[in-house]
Order: sequence, then structure tokens, then C-alpha cells
Amino acid sequence: MNSETGTLFLHPDRNLALELVRATEAAAIRAVPFIGKGDKLGADGAAVDAMRKFLGTVDFDGLVVIGEGEKDHAPMLFNGEHVGTGNGPACDIAVDPIDGTSLTASGRRNAISMIAVSDRGSMLDASTVFYMDKIVTGAEGRGVIDIRLPIADNIRAFAEAKGKPVDEIVVAVLDRPRHEQLILDIRATGAGTRLMLDGDVAGGINACLYGTRIDMCVGIGGSPEGVATACAVKAIDGYMQTILHPQTDDERQRGMDAGLLFDHVYDADGLVTSDNTFFVATGVTDGNLVGGVKRLGPIIRTESIVLRSHSGTIRRVHADHLAEKWLD
Repeated sequence: MNSETGTLFLHPDRNLALELVRATEAAAIRAVPFIGKGDKLGADGAAVDAMRKFLGTVDFDGLVVIGEGEKDHAPMLFNGEHVGTGNGPACDIAVDPIDGTSLTASGRRNAISMIAVSDRGSMLDASTVFYMDKIVTGAEGRGVIDIRLPIADNIRAFAEAKGKPVDEIVVAVLDRPRHEQLILDIRATGAGTRLMLDGDVAGGINACLYGTRIDMCVGIGGSPEGVATACAVKAIDGYMQTILHPQTDDERQRGMDAGLLFDHVYDADGLVTSDNTFFVATGVTDGNLVGGVKRLGPIIRTESIVLRSHSGTIRRVHADHLAEKWLD
């Protein structure tokens, strides 16, 4: 085995990303019959089953660090499960067959199927603490943003660094009662808000990408989603800070027992230590990041995005699938 082959065996390579797209495409397609039907558990179950089957064909040894939950509650894609053929690079993976099950069930925008990948042992396992406070921006936020400061200070500093008036800054926030004061504070600066019903992973990625209307994504959201977002942020030279946000003393103690740090700022490198990360997402419903699955006569069309930190590339993958191969 030469040194180049050895490196590719130990670390995720570019071909892996294209294999993973097949898994997110499958999950997105299988979720389509559930769009707008009010059955989020049915949608999630169909997507999990499809993603798991396709991951089983991929030549890698994937360890699910962030999945559907513990084994007793999730028969597939549970935390700690190994997926893939076992041949090829050893990876940590974060999976969410549908990020936005409620969006799917209600027929709303911005539901995606996603997989994030990094070298084995590099993803922070924050599963004992469900929430974290997050702030995500483009590269201009590096050395400027401080999550410990009031949001107004961060918005003004970031606007100056980006060379935009404050009243042109748009901040994405999950539309939750816990964010009522945060939203008021953002608007008090003159900045605008983009309220998200779900899916702060897509919101964070859009805050890093050029050409979107989102400049910043902030607020308290899921810790698993935060780690997955970090894989994407590292691939597109964004900036991110988070602080774990336990809901109870018991949750905090479980986190401490697991070695997590509290009142500590985790940046993207703290959440994912590897510099070789992938992020793959396929749209379930139409959204700002990717378009949703569409039926065009005998064709099912999907749109995906593939981000890779090692090469700094952003690829958009449009695929047509024969409907007869997918419909029962």
C-alpha cells in the first residue's frame, strides 16, 4: 500500500461524499409521500429506513455519534451504531434523515435530509445535553463575534466588519417562545429577522454562504444540529461559537460526567477537531438551501449540496431518478 492509498484509507476522501448523497437522496424521496399528511413519525421512519439501507452499501466504517437516539429507542441509526461495509475510512458521522419532520408533516419549506462526516474520534458527543446557544456567521465574524456579549454588540461589530449598515443585516432565529426577547433585541438594533419554524442547520449554513440574504444565525437550538453545522461551517470557511445550554441540574451533571464543558465557548474546531469534514444535504421540501423533491412525470428530481473542508468546495448535485424504481 503506498502512502497516498494509505491516507485515503484512513481519512474520508472525495468519493465518499458522492456515495453519501445517494443516502440523503433516498431518505428525501421516501419522505415525499408524507409531505403535508400530518404524520411526522411516519415520514421519519421511512427516511431512516431508506438512509440506513443505502449507508449499508458505502465502503466506509461509519460510527454514528449523532443519530436517532439511544439503541433502546431507535432500532436504526442509533448513537454508537456502525454503518457501512466496514471497508475504507473510519469516520464519525452525524445523521438526520429528516431535519424538519414537523415541516415535512405540515408541508412547509426547508426540510432536508443530511449527513455530516469527519475523521474517527473528532466529533464532540454532546448527546447528554440537548440544547446549545449558537451564533454562526461568515468568515467576517472571526475575531469579531463573541457569543458572551449582548446580541446588539455582536450585530454592530459584525456589520462593521462586513461593511454593511446595521439595518441591512438579517439574522435567522428559530421562532420559539424562548427567543422572544432575543428577537426584540435584534430588531431594536435596526437589523431584520428571518424567523425559522425549524431547521437551524440550514439557517447556519446560509449565514456562511455568499449570495444569501442571511448574515447571521443565532439562538438556542439542538446540540446535535450544532455539531453537524460545525462540519459544514469548516467546509465553507464560516465562523461559529456555541455554549452548551442544559435545561436542568441533572442534565448538567450528566454532561459533566460525560466530560463536557459548561460556561465554555466551543467554536467549530471545538465541536469537530478534524480538518477533513463533509456535509451532505438533500432537500425534502423547497427551501433556501436546496430545492425539494419534485415529481416530473416518470422522473423524480432531487437537489443536494455537498460541502468538503479539505478542498473548500461547494457542489450542487441535481439528479433525476426513475420513479418506477422508487414507487411501490
